[in-house]
Amino acid sequence: MSAHIPSHLSELPIYKQAMQIFNLSRSISSYLNQDLAYLYEDGKEDANIYVSGDIVQQSESLAPEIINAELQRHSDKKHKHIASVNLLTNRLYRNCKRLESCNSNGKDYLPILKREIKKFRQLQSTWMLTL
Repeated sequence: MSAHIPSHLSELPIYKQAMQIFNLSRSISSYLNQDLAYLYEDGKEDANIYVSGDIVQQSESLAPEIINAELQRHSDKKHKHIASVNLLTNRLYRNCKRLESCNSNGKDYLPILKREIKKFRQLQSTWMLTL
């Protein structure tokens, strides 16, 4: 995440929510990884360990895309970043649903993350109208 963000942008509700989602997904992923890091008897690993990393990557990309959209002057470039936020949000939610079936106690925290993503989507609708 960029350390040089204009202060008015870091106060945006959607930006704050994106940061909250990032922190939550990082914590959940860490918890899941402890349970999913084992190898099966045939030497294969649990594929869900990669999905848990994906939720971190996707949530980490939300805030920079929001900042990029806010800083763009041309509407076509703004829309490109808005589309990226939409795509990241959809993938993040889909990966949460996918992880709900994994063999880990950490999956109990996924509904919390999904709820935060739903709040983010509501903020996102309002935010897109302001750009």
